[in-house]
Amino acid sequence: MTSSTTPARPAAGPAARHRRLPIGALRLPGPGRTLSVRWDPRATAVGALLALAAAAVGVWTLTTGDFHVPVSDVLKVLAGEHVPGADYIVGELRLPRLLTALLVGAALGLSGALFQTIARNPLGSPDVIGFTVGSATGALVTILVLGAGAASVAVGSVIGCAVTSAAVWLLAWRGGAAGYRLILVGIGVSSLLTAANSYLIARASFNDAQSAQVWLTGSLNGRGWEHVWTMVATLAVLGPAAVLLGRPLRMLEMGEDTAAALGVPVRRVTSGALAVGVGLTALSTAVAGPVPFVALVAPQVVRRLTRATGPNLLASTVMGALLLSLSDIAAQRMLAPTQLPVGVLTGVVGGCYLVWVLARQWRSGQG
Repeated sequence: MTSSTTPARPAAGPAARHRRLPIGALRLPGPGRTLSVRWDPRATAVGALLALAAAAVGVWTLTTGDFHVPVSDVLKVLAGEHVPGADYIVGELRLPRLLTALLVGAALGLSGALFQTIARNPLGSPDVIGFTVGSATGALVTILVLGAGAASVAVGSVIGCAVTSAAVWLLAWRGGAAGYRLILVGIGVSSLLTAANSYLIARASFNDAQSAQVWLTGSLNGRGWEHVWTMVATLAVLGPAAVLLGRPLRMLEMGEDTAAALGVPVRRVTSGALAVGVGLTALSTAVAGPVPFVALVAPQVVRRLTRATGPNLLASTVMGALLLSLSDIAAQRMLAPTQLPVGVLTGVVGGCYLVWVLARQWRSGQG
């Protein structure tokens, strides 16, 4: 009777233990404990570079102006040291505006990534499909019709954005909200709301109409710490919710049927992403007005830089912060001492980008 035995496998040495780990794998203490984390080195590098660029723009913003503050004094003020003169200029005038620009831009970039993923179309950003205009309508009704104070503007903005998003979603729903149908309905609703905003301004007093028109352009002039804390609370609550939706949204890009077959609760994920995007858009509009094109441009530029699929939520957030802070410093210094509303600069940048994208697609289609 012949017995056969299987030779024992040799013990794995250090080289064998670290072989064939997936990208992003982390080895935990103990035998056989490996945590696999999906990450893209190129996307990580792009995000880090964008964050460094945003930090550099922030330091530049704090040093420049009618009163120049050296970088060393800026760093001392940020560290909590007392610097005569620079305390007020940096801590009370420039820093709140810079932080508001960074946080509003981050919220707009994140909301744009969410909406474009839901619509599965690069034009599915809140300023194109009418959500930003609806948020502005709610704020204008609160200011010009109800005569409420600044604290009620955020409530009116959220209500206006929520009602608009619900109307667009219901009008575009035909067994599902196809991307092209959602965009066409959103453009139509946006046109109606723009006309309503113009009517509200025309019926208002001269002073109210003038301030409302500047606000509708999108402006960061006069923003203080109360606006900073509003955006901090917004991102602290809605940011983690968006991150949790990142994985199912990545699978949703393959199509609703495929995502459902993989176990993704499509309607729940879509509703959650829509709610998070509406909150980000509404509160950003309440703080800075309807700043155009940041939500449209940021996710698309990130996608081209990272060459990665999926919503790219974190990179889009950083890109939005960089775009708005850079546009704001340009708006302050381009025609100094006159300060332009930041929405003018973002409109120019976004319009040029949109023309470039359309021309590129037209040339590739002709070829």
